[in-house]
Amino acid sequence: MFRHLAALPADDGATDIRHARAEHTVGRTGNRHAKARDRSAIQYHYDVGNDFYALWLDERMVYSCAYWATPSQSLESAQVAKLDLVCRKLRLAPNERFLDVGCGWGALVIHAAQHYGVTAVGITLSDAQATLARERIAAAGLSDRCTIELRDYRDLPARSSFDKIASLGMVEHVGVDNLPRYFRSLHGALADGGLLLNHGIVNVSVARPTTWRDRIERRIWRRDAFIDQYVFPDGKLGPLHAVIAGAEGAGFETRDVESLREHYVLTLHEWVRRLTTQADAARAMVGDRVFRTWRLYMAAAAHGFASGRLNVVQTLLAKPDASGHVPLPLRRDVNVPESS
Repeated sequence: MFRHLAALPADDGATDIRHARAEHTVGRTGNRHAKARDRSAIQYHYDVGNDFYALWLDERMVYSCAYWATPSQSLESAQVAKLDLVCRKLRLAPNERFLDVGCGWGALVIHAAQHYGVTAVGITLSDAQATLARERIAAAGLSDRCTIELRDYRDLPARSSFDKIASLGMVEHVGVDNLPRYFRSLHGALADGGLLLNHGIVNVSVARPTTWRDRIERRIWRRDAFIDQYVFPDGKLGPLHAVIAGAEGAGFETRDVESLREHYVLTLHEWVRRLTTQADAARAMVGDRVFRTWRLYMAAAAHGFASGRLNVVQTLLAKPDASGHVPLPLRRDVNVPESS
């Protein structure tokens, strides 16, 4: 036990955030969440390789929690259901201007343009994601309605450029202390009367009272050091109330909150199953160390969601117009457009 304990990282975050993979080592990149360092952190995680992620994600390569009807549903159809859920919650309509913050490989912008008729922009800091997303948009014949930009959220135009915004799996990378700035950027980019759908993982346990035993245990085991060093550099999960406070402090109004915790357990189990099935191919692509790192992190995350220590929450936020109006019906089940 002590031999394994001693093998853990010596601190809770290396200054050189790529130290874990020698072939990708870069120099020191500045303070946490400086733009250059955030870009390096995102590239560290997502530029492992498009082919690697394609081994175990669904065919659209959606790297966030799926939306399951039953555990026997296919991952592909559950991910389409999640994309449609986001679009319907935002009540996307033809010719609206839609922004996807942290757009991944372009699945949501493509789905929104194809089925809801919007003009979509996706932003990411990953070169690998942007390249494949643009290829997929071109193959779908949507280059006139979908654009992918390499852009930091802090560089979004503050001139009400979009009618609707989605942010899926992005707040995990922002850092709890930067949530106010993050939501201010999105608030500035959103038109009056617009909607923002924020989908992100929250840490339930940090919102609860801790005992001295909890604090000692956390310090001894350096909890979260593994994922910070080897998986999501500089990422930190905060409680839901920090997300809500950051959003409302920026001027948003909270309109709807839905937990998808059990859905992420099913999603992670399927990702681990697929990755394990493709173990030989994964090792050939990225090496045994990266394969085992991703398998461990996803299996541990599944346990975190199953035990209730972690949650994933979709929060629908509105930017009321000058009169306080928000274009939402009185009830959830009224006037919800269906995917065509």
